[in-house]
Amino acid sequence: MLEKNYECFLECDKEYEEAKVVLFGAPFDSTTSYRPGTRFGSSAIRRESFGIESYSPYQDKDLIDLPVFDSGDVELSLGDTSVCLEQIEERTEQILADGKIPFMLGGEHLVTLGAFRAICKKYSDVHIVHFDAHADLRDDYLGVKFSHACVLRRCQELIGDNRIFQFGIRSGDREEFAWGKNHIVTHKFDFEGLSETLEKLKDVPVYFTLDLDVLDPSVFPGTGTPEPGGVSFEDLRKAVTEVCSKLNIVGCDVNELSPHYDNSGVSTMVACKIVREMLLAL
Repeated sequence: MLEKNYECFLECDKEYEEAKVVLFGAPFDSTTSYRPGTRFGSSAIRRESFGIESYSPYQDKDLIDLPVFDSGDVELSLGDTSVCLEQIEERTEQILADGKIPFMLGGEHLVTLGAFRAICKKYSDVHIVHFDAHADLRDDYLGVKFSHACVLRRCQELIGDNRIFQFGIRSGDREEFAWGKNHIVTHKFDFEGLSETLEKLKDVPVYFTLDLDVLDPSVFPGTGTPEPGGVSFEDLRKAVTEVCSKLNIVGCDVNELSPHYDNSGVSTMVACKIVREMLLAL
């Protein structure tokens, strides 16, 4: 059984035994290709969450009423990427074994691979819904296969073709997009086609991975690889609520907040609200 974290996200302090959703942090950014700092994302989300209410007027729900447990950050062996991924996988496996939904706070996007390894062991027919500015489909990045630029390519290798559905993608090299046409389903720039995807996936287990740089950097500058041209907060809020409420979510994550690139604190608040809305919708 996991122990309570002394500092938790909002009202996510219920007992582990009664929890249906379990939060945990993966403070890892060792393969960041541009600006590091996402290892501080999960702690910033917890620390600053006191600045928003646990009640959502969007959904008329309150986290006080829901069985969510925050287990804190995984103590990662930074410096060894393979070991860090194994440690994330182990935490995810423990949560799944206890019949609960793992909800991971990153960290750079490579942390998704650790969690998803555990997910696809339990759910052989799992699909992925992926919101991001970047395709993350490179076979390697500067010769490294375990990079945040390759994470969805590594996930595809675990589950096969046409089981990953991407939205908001507006960046990647030519080879990524060419490869993706034959192996995944990509919706560029926004959330057009999301309703049809939700209908298609309503009867299968789904892992939902959210890279917050899907947002326009005018809304969310606090990230390691800002990409102009993204979606608005309101578009993202509506989209994550639909995904989490209409699909059989068996695990999810929110990644790529790098809080010190936005001294105003707005990016961290955006992340806090998105996490709140996802938890309530789950």
